Amino acid sequence: MIAKTKHIPDGKTELKKLPITECLDAEFLYYPVTSQRCPEGETCVIGGQYVKIGEVIGTRKGAFFEQNMHATVSGEVMGFEKHVDQSGKPVDCLIVKNDMKHDIHPSIKERTDEDIDALEREDIIKIIKDAGLVGLGGGAFPSYIKLETKDPIKVVVANGVECEPMLISDYGLMMEKPKEVIQGLIYAMKASGAPKGVIAIKKKYKELYESLMFARGEFCPYDIDVVRVGNHYPQGWEIETIKNAVGITIPQGELLSKYGVINFNVSTLSSIYNAVKKGLPVLERYITLSGDGVKNRTFRARIGTMMTNLIEKAGGYVDPDTEKVLILGGPMMGVNVTRDDIVMTHTTTSLIVQNNVLTKEEPCIRCASCVYSCPVSIQPVMIMNAYKTRNKDALKALEVNKCIECGLCSYVCPSKIHLTEYMRLGKRLAK
Repeated sequence: MIAKTKHIPDGKTELKKLPITECLDAEFLYYPVTSQRCPEGETCVIGGQYVKIGEVIGTRKGAFFEQNMHATVSGEVMGFEKHVDQSGKPVDCLIVKNDMKHDIHPSIKERTDEDIDALEREDIIKIIKDAGLVGLGGGAFPSYIKLETKDPIKVVVANGVECEPMLISDYGLMMEKPKEVIQGLIYAMKASGAPKGVIAIKKKYKELYESLMFARGEFCPYDIDVVRVGNHYPQGWEIETIKNAVGITIPQGELLSKYGVINFNVSTLSSIYNAVKKGLPVLERYITLSGDGVKNRTFRARIGTMMTNLIEKAGGYVDPDTEKVLILGGPMMGVNVTRDDIVMTHTTTSLIVQNNVLTKEEPCIRCASCVYSCPVSIQPVMIMNAYKTRNKDALKALEVNKCIECGLCSYVCPSKIHLTEYMRLGKRLAK
């Protein structure tokens, strides 16, 4: 009998042992003018202009919001080049040559605790908006929009589950800077009016639980819990995390705020801390290189760093003459890219480099593994067939838009059919 697949090898044991290496001195930094959520953008600097750390250098424009772009180093604006961003596609990037002087823009000022205590909810939201903060777990949704909700919020959930295999950037952040995460959670609670905060992590991370609980001791007046949830995949899906961390069941497609919940990735909360306390936009983040095609390493690097710099600093490719498969993000939900001139953005958590092993896709054997394992109870093979015949009505009837693109259907398929890609294509066709 085919069983439901929930537990998959995560490949994190060895990665967690890697030291964190700083890479803050790249010679050139590259800033995509657009992003997946912001198809338009413009810069406000010109070639030859000197910019400082934290200075606004442009604006990305989405359907209903704008996002400031900031320099993460000081130096000279050099012009534009096309490079690959988190979408996996080449985009125009503004180039800044790092002068290594680390000059801070005068707009960047640290706030005292007294200053922060005097801030109203609207003040914190404006700080977050001006800093251009977005969800750093991969969604890149503007953080200030979540906090602007008119719904009464009962709890803010800090999602530290990081359930995808081979991703450890959130783990590294929580282990190294647990107080920043908790303080960012407190600021989010203040901005949303929530009386309670919950940090959700995997049960198996005992060392992380102890670290967070110890750090929580410094924030006694606040109602904050550290909750250990399941180790299964996709436990990090926000609906699953909220259900198991705070006991609130939210129907798929509904706004979390209607049920009194706001969910933030822990790295996003750290960025909220830095914006409110230090006046900083996101200047750097943790990123991991992994896979059998590259020397594995975890970095703390500046936003705008080219991935080729990190690969070189890590020790280069393994078996460089062998064809590589490059995946931005995790192996289940990541984006396949065909070139390595990738710019590290706010949402770049990982680059997986695998030595290419060709696999042959076989016909479906009707085993139903994909159906049993699907966390949202849709039928991937039937959706694939509907897509192949370009049947929009069938795609809608099969509820293709419920797919969260977790990758389980592809993972469990004995015929090696790339079902998740068909789900993505089906969702685009059904619009």
